Formats: sequence, C-alpha cells, structure tokens
Amino acid sequence: MHDALPDPVRDRLQACLKAQRAALADHGPLSPERRAACLDGLADALIRHADDFARATAADFGHRSFHETKLADIYSVVAALRHARKQFRRWMKPRRRPIEWMFQPGRGCVLYQPLGVVGIVGPWNYPVQLTLSPLAGALAAGNRAMIKPSEITPRTSALLEQVIGEVVDPSEVAVVQGGPEVARAFVRLKFDHLFFTGSTSTGRQVMQAAAENLTPVTLELGGKSPALVMADYPVDKAAERIAVGKLFSAGQTCIAPDYVLVPRDRQEAFIAAFRDAVARLYPTLAANPDYTAIVNERHYERLQHLVANARSCGASVHEINSGGETFDPAQRKIAPVVLTDVPDHALVMSEEIFGPVLPVVAYDDVDDACRFIAARPHPLALYPFSHDRKTIDRILERTLSGGVAVNETLLHCVQEELPFGGVGASGMGAYHGEAGFLTFSHARSVFHQARFNGAGMTSPPYGSRMNRLLSMLLR
Repeated sequence: MHDALPDPVRDRLQACLKAQRAALADHGPLSPERRAACLDGLADALIRHADDFARATAADFGHRSFHETKLADIYSVVAALRHARKQFRRWMKPRRRPIEWMFQPGRGCVLYQPLGVVGIVGPWNYPVQLTLSPLAGALAAGNRAMIKPSEITPRTSALLEQVIGEVVDPSEVAVVQGGPEVARAFVRLKFDHLFFTGSTSTGRQVMQAAAENLTPVTLELGGKSPALVMADYPVDKAAERIAVGKLFSAGQTCIAPDYVLVPRDRQEAFIAAFRDAVARLYPTLAANPDYTAIVNERHYERLQHLVANARSCGASVHEINSGGETFDPAQRKIAPVVLTDVPDHALVMSEEIFGPVLPVVAYDDVDDACRFIAARPHPLALYPFSHDRKTIDRILERTLSGGVAVNETLLHCVQEELPFGGVGASGMGAYHGEAGFLTFSHARSVFHQARFNGAGMTSPPYGSRMNRLLSMLLR
C-alpha cells in the first residue's frame, strides 16, 4: 500500500470523489424516496441479469456452479436490498433517550444521519454479494458511494458497473475498475467511511492507509473458522453439514469450515462419513457443473503447496475422488482432501485455506477443544455440533468468534436480522440489515432545552445554593 501511485490513477479517483462531494453539497444526502428507488432498482436489475452474472462469474472462475452464483451472489443480495427497502424508514427515525431528572423537562434523542461519501472495496470470491450487500446498508442510510470491485473477476466486475449504471447516477454510486494500483489509491481517498472485504494481511494495509485521513473502517476479513463436533451429535449428520459448507464454491468462502475438531475415538468414523457425504453431494468432480473450479492459477498452486507442505510435515493425506477421475490442471479443479495428524507448524494450520482441503484435529474433551480454538486468532465463524444446550453454552462461553451457526454451517451469514462481522484478526465492525444501516450512519445526539428550565441553578456565581445542590447530587 506504500508504492508510489501513478498521477493519472490518483487524479481519476480524486475527480470521481470530488463529483460525489459536489453532488452532496448541492443536493444533500439521498432522500428517503431516492433510497427506496435505488434499493428497488438494484434488486430488479439483479433479477433481470441473474443469468448474465452466472455466466460472467463462471467465466472468471474457469467454472463456477450457476446455482451457487444465483443462490449466494444474487438471491442473498436481492434479499438484503428488499429487507433494507422495507425497514430503512423505521431505522432512520429519531430515537428518544431518557434525560437525567435534574435536566428535565429537557428532551434527548439520537438522529441517524448519513456519513456522506463512503468507499467499498469488494473481493473476488463472492463478487456480487460482498460488494452489493454493504452497498445496501450505505444506500439505506442515505450515503453516496464509490465501489472498487475485484480485478481478479473482471467480467463480473464489468457487469456490476453496467448494472449499477442502469439504476443510479455516478454522482450517487460510482464504480471504478482497475488493478492493485487503483486499489492502493482508492483506500487512500478521504472517504467518510471505508468498507473492505478481503484477507487479513491486506486488511492491515488498508487500515494503515485509511489512518492517514483518519477514515473510519469496517474490515470484513477471514481466518480459520473451526467446526467442533461433540460426542453426542450424530457423526454422519455433522459430516454432511460440514461437507456442504466446506465444498460450496470449492471452499472459496471466508466462513467455510477451515478445520474440524472431532472426539479422538470418532476421528475415523468422521472421515468415513465425510467421504460418503462428498460422494452423495458430488458423485463426480471433473465435469460436474455443481463443483466449482479454483479461481486462478496462483490460488490453485497455493492449495497444492499447502497439501504438499502438510504431507512433508508428517500429515496423512486422504483424497476423496469417488470416481477415480483424473483432473486437467488447466481446469483448476481439486478433489476434496482430508488431512489428519497435522502438526501445528504445518502451513495449513496457520494460513486460511480457501479451498477444498479439511484438516481434522482429534480432541479429548470439550475444554481441550475450546483451548485449541481460543489459542488461535479469533475466527470469523464457529460451527459447534451438539444437541446438549449446556455444552453449546460452554463452548460459546469459552471461545470468541465473529458469528456462530449451531448444528449448521454458513447459514448465519444470510440472516439479515443478525449482524455479520469479525472480531480481532477476522475483522472489525458489522453489517447486514440494521447493523449495516448503523455502520454507515452517524448516531448524532441532540439535547433540546425546554423553554422553562432550571439551568440557571448550575451557573456561576457559585455559592451556598450550589453547595446544597452538589451535596444532594453526590449523596
């Protein structure tokens, strides 16, 4: 983030920001009517272009399941836009706050006002969802926005720009394309808020760049999200739900289960159940339209290196390839891999995997498992599997994560009434639903003094009257 930035790039972005600030000065924040029109328009446009996005994203990945794109990138955003459209007028209402008795009959309230112009940096793994879901909150709050989509998915990013341009004016929402040099210049702009989704390492650089302007940031990062299977939970059910969450988009999901903790005496049973679940979900892999490819060569080679490194460190590698298929490296599809007996120093136990590779870690008791999780950076998600309420409560008490799905994976992310965000190394701040509205709003406190009031009692000159008042207040 500290490279010298080309002047044309910086000038182009500054001109875009200047145009939005001029529109803000001339016309103010987006009116409630305009917010509603933008939210409705974007939802309708996404539905119209759902097939176009499925084709574009599949081309960007080499292959991506059309169903996965429509479910995760289209449906989830349409649901977010419609939820914000339905609720934002309630969210924006001033909220009364009680006033201390000695300042009554004054009144207090909180006004939720748009911050102004916000920046949104989208990632490649869910290029529509993780770009437009934050935008839903920004528009619901009345902001103007600039968006920098990922250059790793160029066709989808170009289509995003086209679709947004069909609905809103660039003075309301502008999309800027470009590679890393544009991203570096983008995060240095003097936004009123900056929203970034990406890796933890890049998030550190984004926060450092934003600090130059004291720009507040929301960081949606990642981390190693664990699944924890307790002895009372059916191992076959746990394996199936973990397989669904792990292999959706071939594991290229920031909240995918990154490793699974199982009771030591059930490790072999879990591996067998996981193998069976994969065979049911994906009877074939190489030509299966439901099984997504790895997005590019760099990530494909990174995953191969993680598995090779784990093997060299002494881990056992269990490839799940039910059909005994061969894979063309040019297609960048990887058969699911389970790793056991993985030492802590293996790269796969410290780096976010972002692919169909699943380490299985044996544990002795629930406290042992919780200590293992708590000794590592706080994950973005946690997936405990147990039917015992006390056990779940103990796990939640002894661990910390961005979000939790009990006896399930991924689905907490698509609940608009639940805030979504990380903690510590997995991020800061939250969005979805009202949480997104609040992220992009300033909670402005307002005190209204009454016409007839006792404020004079606390004004100088001080004397015996103030002494009596202080004696009463400090009693």
